[in-house]
Amino acid sequence: MSRKYFGTDGIRGTVNQGALTPDMALKIGLAAGRVFRRGDHVHRVVIGKDTRRSGYMLEPALASGFVAAGMDVIMVGPMPTPAVAMLVKSLRADLGVMISASHNPHYDNGIKFFGPDGFKLCDEQELEIESIIDGETNDVLVPAERLGSAQRLEDARGRYVEFAKATVPVGVRFEGLKVVVDCANGAAYKVAPTVLWELGAEVIAMGVTPDGFNINEKCGSTHPEEMCKRVVAEGADLGIALDGDADRLILCDENGEIIDGDQIMALITRNWHKRGILKGRGLVATVMSNLGLERLLESEGLTLARTKVGDRYVVEEMRKSGFNVGGEQSGHVVLSDFCTTGDGLVSALQVMTEIKQSGLKASKACKQFDRVPQLLKNVRYSGGDPLEADNVKASIADAEERLNGSGRLVIRKSGTEPLVRVMAEGDDAQLVEQVVDSICREVEAAV
Repeated sequence: MSRKYFGTDGIRGTVNQGALTPDMALKIGLAAGRVFRRGDHVHRVVIGKDTRRSGYMLEPALASGFVAAGMDVIMVGPMPTPAVAMLVKSLRADLGVMISASHNPHYDNGIKFFGPDGFKLCDEQELEIESIIDGETNDVLVPAERLGSAQRLEDARGRYVEFAKATVPVGVRFEGLKVVVDCANGAAYKVAPTVLWELGAEVIAMGVTPDGFNINEKCGSTHPEEMCKRVVAEGADLGIALDGDADRLILCDENGEIIDGDQIMALITRNWHKRGILKGRGLVATVMSNLGLERLLESEGLTLARTKVGDRYVVEEMRKSGFNVGGEQSGHVVLSDFCTTGDGLVSALQVMTEIKQSGLKASKACKQFDRVPQLLKNVRYSGGDPLEADNVKASIADAEERLNGSGRLVIRKSGTEPLVRVMAEGDDAQLVEQVVDSICREVEAAV
């Protein structure tokens, strides 16, 4: 059964359109409250948000729905997505909600859910919520004497700060390390610089003046250029760029060179393997991760288990097969010894730990493998399914034949935007560029 509202990462869209209106948010709160109101205990839901102006609209609407469904609401304000996942478990809540569109611009927003175990919901739970959204509310609304309450948790930020610091090995301090951290004018604009400074680092903070509209705007993990320049200008040891809800990161070394999620995962995996704490003898990544990562792991007797794109699918495979490291090239890194979802700050702390303990520059410590030439291009479309067009199918078949034995081809539609993503990789960079451009041209002709 297809989903009407939920995508690959919760419910996401343009504010005041579709499912991202106040009345729909209220219905979503009612529906989710009904699904997770089980038993006779006092039910609780934790609601966090990033810094988008629309959060002020969606937060009270969701809260009203939950209260009407008989759930007590705990609002924690602007907090990273992984902080909400952590607080759900810490506060013994029945449900967690993060209001965020992650790396998208301010005019988008989204609603992500976490179950009482801190993990994102499964397809069946999302479908159950959808069935109630479009149904009657008579059996959802509770009598007046069973209405929930709403309150703000004043020490939520401090709880997360201490949690993040506790993921660093005992005795490790970051004195002598100068870091630039770009918080994307998003959810981590207060907690990330605080954690880094309290652990001893010299901190240069960027993207820490949110105004409700500048989240992810020419900053953060999707626009790390200014961070890279600042690292070089300040003579810093490392650059850390988070996205709007801080569940992903991109790093740069002391020379301003980008370190992506594949290199981060490789570093953590090899380090944890040496320390004897790696589980699953490898890591989980998506079909987008570079072939160079796979070859590196194979050379050391480790495994790269691939999933389709989306951190929820990475986490599902990690849980099923017993891995404790996984993630995406884009910077979602899931370390299940600490977190139930991607946490950009916690992942950065693991990299900083290796740099500090090894005494190596970031350029040496973080370059774990040589990337196989890889090219990704996006083509925007307005309607229909361009991947079903005959000319596109023929172009893809031709590309697969040309890459046979020397590379890979991954074609997919984005789960959050109307984009077709065309990716190819192989040892012949010129061939990779040719096949990507050819497919993109055919997609553009079909839309």
